[in-house]
Amino acid sequence: MTTTTGPTTVTGSVGTAHTRVDGLDKVTGAARYAGEIPFTDLAHGWLVLSTIARGRVRSVDAEPVLAMPGVLTVLHHGNAPRVDIDYEGMLGRPDPLIGVFQHDQVPFSGWPVALVVAETSEQAREAAEALVVHYDQEPHDIEFSHGRPGAYTPDTDGMRVEKGDLEAELAASAHVVDAEYTTPEEHHSPMEPHAATARWEGGRLDLVDSNQGSTWIAGELAKVFSLDPASVRVRSEHVGGAFGSKGLRVHQVCAAMAATVLDRPVRVVLTRRQMFSLVGYRSPTTQRVRLGAEPDGRLRAFDHQGQSLTSTIYEFVEASAGFGRPMYAADAHRSVNRVVRLDVPTPTYMRAPGEAPGSFALESALDELAEKCGMDPIALRARNEPAVGPVSGLPFSSRNLTACFDEGARRFGWAGRDPRPRTRREGRWLIGTGTAAATFPVLVGPATAAVTAEADGTFAVRITAADVGTGARTALTLIAADALEVAPDRVKVHIADSDFGPAMIAGGSMGTRSWGWAVTGAARELREKLVPGGDIPAEGITARFDTGALLGTLSQKERHSYGAQFAEVAVDVATGEVRVRRMLGIFAAGRIINPLTARSQLVGGMTWGLSMALHEEAVRDRASGAPVGPDLAGYHVAAHADVPHIEADWVDDPDPEDPVGIKGIGEIGIVGAAAAIANAVWHATGVRHRNLPIRPDRVIEDGRLDGAVSEAGGSGA
Repeated sequence: MTTTTGPTTVTGSVGTAHTRVDGLDKVTGAARYAGEIPFTDLAHGWLVLSTIARGRVRSVDAEPVLAMPGVLTVLHHGNAPRVDIDYEGMLGRPDPLIGVFQHDQVPFSGWPVALVVAETSEQAREAAEALVVHYDQEPHDIEFSHGRPGAYTPDTDGMRVEKGDLEAELAASAHVVDAEYTTPEEHHSPMEPHAATARWEGGRLDLVDSNQGSTWIAGELAKVFSLDPASVRVRSEHVGGAFGSKGLRVHQVCAAMAATVLDRPVRVVLTRRQMFSLVGYRSPTTQRVRLGAEPDGRLRAFDHQGQSLTSTIYEFVEASAGFGRPMYAADAHRSVNRVVRLDVPTPTYMRAPGEAPGSFALESALDELAEKCGMDPIALRARNEPAVGPVSGLPFSSRNLTACFDEGARRFGWAGRDPRPRTRREGRWLIGTGTAAATFPVLVGPATAAVTAEADGTFAVRITAADVGTGARTALTLIAADALEVAPDRVKVHIADSDFGPAMIAGGSMGTRSWGWAVTGAARELREKLVPGGDIPAEGITARFDTGALLGTLSQKERHSYGAQFAEVAVDVATGEVRVRRMLGIFAAGRIINPLTARSQLVGGMTWGLSMALHEEAVRDRASGAPVGPDLAGYHVAAHADVPHIEADWVDDPDPEDPVGIKGIGEIGIVGAAAAIANAVWHATGVRHRNLPIRPDRVIEDGRLDGAVSEAGGSGA
């Protein structure tokens, strides 16, 4: 059968609001997630984690557990299949954590020591909780603080950048800020826990997973198990949140191991408590910022030093000191990242890695400098706008930070703000407003897409993209529809299957940018193949496009998204409670594909920034090295009652030289949000809070609210 069809002139899908194409499936439960998809003869694995923070496994008492109902096997370092982690993956050498059950060493509390597999999840859990593991325990070290012994600067690109004579410029400055800021350990906490089901089918390892890049996971698993890459398939159609945590993790490897041993499908789902040890987190940071300025606010010296922690087995750096490199002009610039190895799990990428904590420190310090200079905080930032990259010297592709502040100030009512702190009060509430800048780099990676004209007049797009809740599937539908010049309802986007070919992961705010380029290219090539009024065969007509060779054609420029964050807070002088009353974010983020989901992403990031400022703080027990309260009861995130009216919008931010014009919005929403809130708390109370989160006890312990209490009529006012 053949059908006569072809593109019709329909344009304008990109830039107009569209509901998610998978929205109905998600709200009705038709969308199946990795832990829900049924398989015949499915077995269930349950991980057993170490209860010590450092030492060795002496023995695993598996025999009593193997006799329990439904138990099929117990995998541990004494019997597990051998794997290979001595390879270079997409992100370099893999974390040795994925070399699970390969030795008896325990490098941190929560290290996997066994996997119990049973007929049902309940049987597996009961048996796992009954398993006895004996250890030879050693003293551990989890203490993290500024300047502690053992901290070092990694010998990798971007860890240390210097320009000019910093100390001389500081000495010559009329105004100097020298302050230390800290942020705590923070966790991703996506709604959907990590889950993977592995099986062997037709000689191929088939994995149904929740991840941020199916091609990535397939390639890594092929290397771990020494398989031909073509013999591994990974699918991840629906993902309930990721934020950087859903890469190659131990549960996927365990599921594949068990499926190999038992020759049947095996599912491993992590519990919320296990996720606090096994999927990464944001390292705590200590940051020292030194700024030196002329009387008019012009920066002479810029010094940002950040320190984070990593595990003893794998180096990961929370590069907080890099945030300001593209932001402000200064005669001398130094930014240095240091790290210290401790007996803790390995941190990982978490929404705006580096930029989120780095912006809190630097944007707070700039607010302190504005106070010393007697300048408006927005005017200070405008005074230090660079003409080119402050460190690189490269031109900017586009830079509309000032436009963000101008529009944000107008909408927020900044012009009527009294710059003096502690000047607004409503009963026992002190009111303050604050602002901060945001930026995030514009990145892109190679991707391959295929677009098929079907015989029924529709178009099928196939690309190994990942929709981790961002609305990427919908954005790609709109991009393809415009490139094909058809209505969006004639386009069906298929994603998250490694068989579709290589594509960039959903990370670094580069997903839609990378995939959109490939989809646009494939759609345009398909249009050239189609003859108006011509026949479409039953198998369709397909065009493919690979952007790999094109990445090098981009000109060398500083490419970034920018934003201006505004917040109003109320501080209760009796209890120390901080309530955010409203937030506004204005962003310059290139071409906005779908305003509906874009605004949702930006508001989500700002909400997380609020949570970071006031609530989130993971604590480790010194005696055991384990996290305290590793669940959503003990680890407090902002709840509905904590979140006020939040507005997010954008200014026009074209880049005529860019092939797609997309900059990415997944991460910039959180950047600067915590600083804007902290600056607002200072404006309300006259007290600087340099340590996150800004808890009520910290507000009260400062002691400088006493006068405000009496002025407000006493603690019961």
